[in-house]
Amino acid sequence: MTDHAMHPPSPKTMTGGMVAVLYGAVTYLLFLGTFLYAIAFVANLPVPKTIDSGQPGPFVPSLIINALLLGVFAIQHSLMARPFFKRWWTRIVPPSVERTTYVLFASLALLLLYWQWRPMPDAVWSVTDPTAATILQTISWIGWGIVLASTFMINHFELFGLRQVLARLLGRELPAPEFKTPMLYKNVRHPIYLGFLIAFWATPVMTVGHLLFAVATTGYILIGIWLEERDLIALFGDKYRRYREQVSMLIPLPRRKADR
Repeated sequence: MTDHAMHPPSPKTMTGGMVAVLYGAVTYLLFLGTFLYAIAFVANLPVPKTIDSGQPGPFVPSLIINALLLGVFAIQHSLMARPFFKRWWTRIVPPSVERTTYVLFASLALLLLYWQWRPMPDAVWSVTDPTAATILQTISWIGWGIVLASTFMINHFELFGLRQVLARLLGRELPAPEFKTPMLYKNVRHPIYLGFLIAFWATPVMTVGHLLFAVATTGYILIGIWLEERDLIALFGDKYRRYREQVSMLIPLPRRKADR
């Protein structure tokens, strides 16, 4: 007879697990809606608010507000992902919902950005040739596809907290993190970030507001990579150091041979 059979989960434990799963599922649906809205927001698709829609206001206040909105997202996204913050945070929230809570706050930060973003519609460049414009739009869609596909190449449901809350409900321990480099990760270390960069920069009409968004997120991505790789080295040691030596950061290239 197994220990699980001898000691079935108590009603309190089961209730807590079900609440965690419900929390994880609702948060995931919120994230999914936020992600899909991001595509429409950046591409100026027909949704209530996009990066260039609305009545523009004075330039300097718009610049300050947009920069602050981008800063709120960047600080939240980076701070809550750091190991020292997780160690402190899991004293307050159960470890099984730590990732879900991170996803919730990230989604709320993005929703705040969509809501309060100030349009800055002056054109930096505008591609008027229909074929060239279609090519740029297609490249942008490819970028979004790379983002989503890359999450499934690692573990989409763990990345967004569902695997953790399900494990709690079932009373299972998640395995220790394992270093893997599936598919695109064999030729580029950060395909998710690569996809975002492609999606943000490939546009037939680049306005001042869109340029601010693209420049700020690119800067954040580069800083985020530095912080993330520092954490990965601390977690995986020489395995990640060798990977970093052999594989390009953002530009897909043939894998380099390791130095002997």
